[in-house]
Amino acid sequence: MECQKHLFQFKESVTYLNCGYMSPQLKRVEEAGIKGLKAKRNPFNISTDDFFGQTERLRTEFAKTINAAEANRITVIPSVSYGMANVAHNLSLSFGDEIVVVGEQFPSNVYPWQSLARKTNAKIITVSAPDTLKDRGRIWNEEIIEAINPRTKLVALGNIHWADGTLFDLKSIRKKSREYNAWLVIDGTQSVGALPFDVQEIEPDALVCAGYKWLMGPYSMGLAYYGSALDEGTPVEENWINRYKSEDFANLVNYNDGYQHGALRYEVGEHSNFILVPMMLEAIKQINTWGPINIQAHCRQLIVDLVPELHKHGFWIEDDKYRASHLFGIRLAEHHDMEQIQQALKDENIIVSYRGDSIRISPNIYNEKSELDKLAEILVAHSS
Repeated sequence: MECQKHLFQFKESVTYLNCGYMSPQLKRVEEAGIKGLKAKRNPFNISTDDFFGQTERLRTEFAKTINAAEANRITVIPSVSYGMANVAHNLSLSFGDEIVVVGEQFPSNVYPWQSLARKTNAKIITVSAPDTLKDRGRIWNEEIIEAINPRTKLVALGNIHWADGTLFDLKSIRKKSREYNAWLVIDGTQSVGALPFDVQEIEPDALVCAGYKWLMGPYSMGLAYYGSALDEGTPVEENWINRYKSEDFANLVNYNDGYQHGALRYEVGEHSNFILVPMMLEAIKQINTWGPINIQAHCRQLIVDLVPELHKHGFWIEDDKYRASHLFGIRLAEHHDMEQIQQALKDENIIVSYRGDSIRISPNIYNEKSELDKLAEILVAHSS
């Protein structure tokens, strides 16, 4: 696949390798937002279909992205923390039960479980990355699987680690968690959209994604998939739009105890957002047009020369088998000077993130190989 930079609003002077922080805006997504903003000028043109039809189309489109058989298992959420709160609200725990997380996991996938554990006298089991860099990804995955036991009620992690791109073996983790009827909850924020994900293959109990990174949507808009384990659960909020037959505006005062079908009970109130939903819909359409498998292949090609070149100069990058290509960490050796590297990248307008002793690189479909080659050149120049 060729570079798609022409579809974005970009400053030519900047090399943006930081989609893990936030994606740039697609032109078509921006146009959808402006159109939605203008729609409220004349609210009499906003119909019942605008409350329900747009979100239905969004769910259907995202179902394609993650290969979900039922679109009504997908809900519109404002944030990952909201999506996780629905899970925490319905997870039954008691004294001595355990929740497994990985070390230095993103806070939105940790705080809900810490709070729940305090209330129920359950335990948080944190599986930190191994001290060794040799076979780091393999060992980490093995230790996560080993940590799952008869007391485990929930395993919560990402498809990849948000700080360094380490791939987690979700199929094996799911298999082990099933042995003990433990829920598997995945934060897909740093992977879904750029790395293929199949809910029919992994069968998570929940997959929760913020929309403003690899899904290329707006901020304050996300999507969640909830499996059958949560079918009869209670949402964290009670709103009118998620009730059964709420599309019948004339009948809203006849209160209904039932919810909409599937997982729609978990959607946030006012999820019909007439600005953000059209933006998210256009973004997901574009993702599906490209295909996550092709986006990942493009990113892999971008770094095909960078990885071996940096290895030769003492930098450490996780083995291919346990690393994504769209987001990964470059760890420095003792002889590397982080401050000098940061200044050199700043001078060249190369935008990356820094996480501890590593540089987080997160390219996407709008990057060209020459940009990654330039990054390698600068890092090598400051490796002595």
